[in-house]
Amino acid sequence: MVKTKDILELLNTIAPFNIAEDWDNSGLQAGNLNWEVKKVMIGLDVSMPLMIAAKEWNSDLVLTHHPLMIRPEKSIDFDKMPGSAIEISAKQKISIISAHTNLDKANDGLNDYFAAKIGLKKVKIFFIDNSSLMPTDEMIGIGRIGVLESPMVLKQFVHQIKENLNLSYLRVTGDMQLPVSKIAVCTGSGGSFLDVFLKSDADVYITGDIKYHEARLVEEYSKGLIDVGHFGSEHMAIDLLSGKLSQAIQSAGLKIKIKSFNKEKDPFTIV
Repeated sequence: MVKTKDILELLNTIAPFNIAEDWDNSGLQAGNLNWEVKKVMIGLDVSMPLMIAAKEWNSDLVLTHHPLMIRPEKSIDFDKMPGSAIEISAKQKISIISAHTNLDKANDGLNDYFAAKIGLKKVKIFFIDNSSLMPTDEMIGIGRIGVLESPMVLKQFVHQIKENLNLSYLRVTGDMQLPVSKIAVCTGSGGSFLDVFLKSDADVYITGDIKYHEARLVEEYSKGLIDVGHFGSEHMAIDLLSGKLSQAIQSAGLKIKIKSFNKEKDPFTIV
């Protein structure tokens, strides 16, 4: 019998939970470590559509990138999130696990996956996290920095990203004729690492949730900035988790069904 704790252990080999940021809430969100697991549904966010789909599929475990809760809740109201998701978890015996900043930072994790998607080569850590509890020879840190196979101007690179990530729009700061070859990336909200980018030799920074004054600062440094949106930079976590967990399950000789929840959409609509 495979239990929730067994899936948690497999995920720990993919993205060790001890490398998650201190403020993060990766790991078991709701459920029981001893509940049996035969079906796993994977999504980006713990949402009611995802939980309802998991219930209808008779899933035993929901795995997401974004946690159900990051800050402690003062009360649990079953009529609204996160209480409504917790109610389904308890009644249907569906455990909820999230792999958040540990997946972002891990070797061959989300930032490496993102960097490969946009065509970066010779990829290294963008910001080394000294609080990491892993061996120093492991590629663990925040974001990635790499080079393009062939230099191009910012306008060309923007079109390449839209095509590679299947995005209909981007927010771009900088001269569209700016020559670019070295690129820094940070999936999710990477505005807090803008100073690291400005001090680096990277020509362009790609992340999500950039603010107005942050964009102005990049202009002053005559560099490039591409905001692909939070959803645009992390929705691919579903495919990454699905592929990694499938490999781990197969290697362990387990029989677990995996299904991706691909009905999530960016909460922002451009009109």
